[in-house]
This record gives sequence, C-alpha cells and structure tokens, in this order.
Amino acid sequence: MIIKIKTFVDSKEVNQMFESFDSSRNRYASVGVVSSLPDELIDSIWFIIDLDLKGVIPLENILTFDLIENRGKVTMHFSQAGSNVEMDIDLPFAYSNQFPAQVYAYDDGTRETILLPSEIRQY
Repeated sequence: MIIKIKTFVDSKEVNQMFESFDSSRNRYASVGVVSSLPDELIDSIWFIIDLDLKGVIPLENILTFDLIENRGKVTMHFSQAGSNVEMDIDLPFAYSNQFPAQVYAYDDGTRETILLPSEIRQY
C-alpha cells in the first residue's frame, strides 16, 4: 500500500481533536455500497480510517472517499469538507468502472456507516 499525503494544516486545525470514528462503535455499509463494492474495498475504508487517519488528523463526522482508477488498481482519495488535508491511498485491488465514483463514511455518534452520495442528505 502506498500513501501520498498532501496537507496544508494550520496550527488551529491541528489543535481541534474530534472523537469521530471510534472503531469500538457498530459499523455498517449501506445496501447500495454492499451491492456496488467488493468486501475488501469496504474493509479498506475502515482500515484507512483506523490506521491512516484517526489520531493523525482531526476528523469530522462525514468523510469523502473518491475511487480512482490507477493503472488498473483502485486509489482511494480521502478528503473532508472544511479541511485542506487530502490523502491518496493506492490499494492492490482491481478497479472496475462499475464502482461508484465516490462514497461517504458517516459517524452519527452511535454507529458508523459507509454510504453512496445518493443515500446521504447533506446540510
């Protein structure tokens, strides 16, 4: 796995730590996500959150992951609203044009869910 991080974090942003995405909470994937992504990609999103993001940067309760084709494999591009931090994670899994272009990870404070853009209401 290759991780490329592009960040423009100011000291104010670093000092704000949130408790979003606690791996001890119940975790789910929506029907739309389960029917359009293989299990290993769904699991990879949770691994990225737990191993690459949590405790490294402040996380909001909605995270965005773009699925990008990179030489036949999947690259996950992480971003979140209100932050200049972005991250590309190259995964060893084959890319398919049938994959959604984007998914969200949402933490409502009780459970965490991976959703398609059409399955989430943004305010």
